[in-house]
Amino acid sequence: MTPSDRPSRRGRARETKRIERANRPDRADMPVRPGFSGGAYRPLTDDEVTRVCDAAFDVLANLGVADPVPRLVDAALNAGAELNDAGRLCLPRPVMEALIDGAAKNFTLYGRNPRHDLDITGNRVHFGTGGAAISVFDHRSDTYRPSTLIDLYDFTRLADQLANVHWFTRCVIATDLPDPYDLDINTAYCLLAATEKHTGTAITVPENVRPVVEMFDIAAGGQGEFARRPFCKLHSSPIVPPLRYGADACETLISAVEHGMPINAITAGQAGATSPAPLAGTLVITVAETLASLALVNLTRPGHPMIFSNWPFVSDLRTGSMVGGSAETAVLNAAAAQVAKRFGIPCGVAAGMADSKLPDAQAGYEKGITTVLAGTAGANLVYESSGMLASLLGASFEQFVIDDELLGYALRAVRGLEVTDETLALDVIESVVYGEGHFLGTAQTLSMMETEYLYPSIGDRSTPGEWEQKGAPDIRAMAQRRLHELMQNHPMYLTAEQDSEIRARFPIVLQPSDMTPDSPRWAEIA
Repeated sequence: MTPSDRPSRRGRARETKRIERANRPDRADMPVRPGFSGGAYRPLTDDEVTRVCDAAFDVLANLGVADPVPRLVDAALNAGAELNDAGRLCLPRPVMEALIDGAAKNFTLYGRNPRHDLDITGNRVHFGTGGAAISVFDHRSDTYRPSTLIDLYDFTRLADQLANVHWFTRCVIATDLPDPYDLDINTAYCLLAATEKHTGTAITVPENVRPVVEMFDIAAGGQGEFARRPFCKLHSSPIVPPLRYGADACETLISAVEHGMPINAITAGQAGATSPAPLAGTLVITVAETLASLALVNLTRPGHPMIFSNWPFVSDLRTGSMVGGSAETAVLNAAAAQVAKRFGIPCGVAAGMADSKLPDAQAGYEKGITTVLAGTAGANLVYESSGMLASLLGASFEQFVIDDELLGYALRAVRGLEVTDETLALDVIESVVYGEGHFLGTAQTLSMMETEYLYPSIGDRSTPGEWEQKGAPDIRAMAQRRLHELMQNHPMYLTAEQDSEIRARFPIVLQPSDMTPDSPRWAEIA
């Protein structure tokens, strides 16, 4: 970018105001916002949903789940479950139906700031992040490099400013922190320092849950305050496909439940590898596995908030590798949302997991079809929808910015059309037919410019001549320009007193010089 291309101070001020306005999820007059109701797309008939659910119940009752942790076994047996001759925990249908009936159906995912609270009841749809990428696509060199703690901090403060990224789950692993305690503590610190949105994190071992919650208490205002409005959920995969409990993940999940953290219980069976090749068969076993996670949570504490996150993945059967942007992934995760709705439990699916290595056309069509189908199917939380590339192996700052716009389009598809006397516009049609002969200047058109229509901020709608006069920028160039603005315009969400207390009690690696909005590491793209 040449000096003449850089935004003026007035331009930066306008951009700042535009970002602040767009990032107000409480605005009822915005064309898109969190929580539109989906459910119009139904890849399964009602009878097919019933058959999938029946088959999943049969799997749990007859095959059961291997390696249940002792605390789960005792509670499950008291509830009517059985251990078969192979030591597998079998959960009869009446036991599971009782647990489903007692599970949390209606709850809010809290933000640090209440304006970011997410109502995930019914078919309300929200888009956010997920993943555990170990590399970052560096747009300066067009190469991948290992992800670091500073990258995680920068991704968090970027997502905080993107209006269509409704919550932030850590999307990359700080590979420069090999010690599990340091990793868990510093990951949590990044979430506290860089966003007021609802967040999600992983915790490596159960012993690390308490210190993480103690840090959250400091930010929330004192001991026990986090549990009153838990603004961070635990991402946990207590099932190792196919149909086996993982001891460490189960114990960490149980500890998180006891400390008041909401649970995002993720099942990630991979069709053709750790689940059957037929998509329906994968849906059956992954539904059963997610129900087994629900049993673990609700036998620990009945009614504890849990996201029913069945994320059925897909294999490229030519290589056995996981693919994230396939048409099969799109349909399968939409179906997973539809099945979860049968249980009435808030659900999450995975979409937006491009296999492309670049923010390019392949990433666009992979992300577009998977996110739109997940949203229109009514998934409450669509994970992995922002910034992910290379089948979840990498994350991209550019792609985050592009995806924010893409998710706006997806939300507009979820919103659909409102048919009312006003929007049918018969009076307006009559007045124009007998009047000016066009609708551009009508009061209705002017009043609906910003409520009915969504406009791109980095996508280009100019003529070819106008585009050439601007230097013929592609989408990546436009994303980089906006990224530069965002990364130099961000607050710190811990007070000086809170930050000092946290640093005195925990081994915080990030230094204040790493956290200034105008950090030199972003000057290169100016």
